[in-house]
Amino acid sequence: MTFIYLTYFALSFTVLLALVGMIMKIGAAMGNCPQTTGAAKSASITIATGYLTIGAGGVFLIAVALPLISNAPATALLLSLGLVCMALGMGFSNAVATLRVAATPPPQNR
Repeated sequence: MTFIYLTYFALSFTVLLALVGMIMKIGAAMGNCPQTTGAAKSASITIATGYLTIGAGGVFLIAVALPLISNAPATALLLSLGLVCMALGMGFSNAVATLRVAATPPPQNR
């Protein structure tokens, strides 16, 4: 079971860190736009750190379910990894949408 836990945490945190890196790269790319220069970069740092903490909590919560299927450890690993990837993907889409809203300048009153 130790191998299952090590594999689970290694793969889950690899996915989590890759998605945090993508949020930072999207924020840097949005920061190159003349309309959203400073707002996108600072918002991407804030949103990425929030995503990292919430995502790590989700990884640990799903890890609690690994012993529930202890008679089939490979099945437990694959189910847990699938659930983690799905949850992190949904959180990523929400984080990027929040980044887009935070970096969009307010409309000008005419």
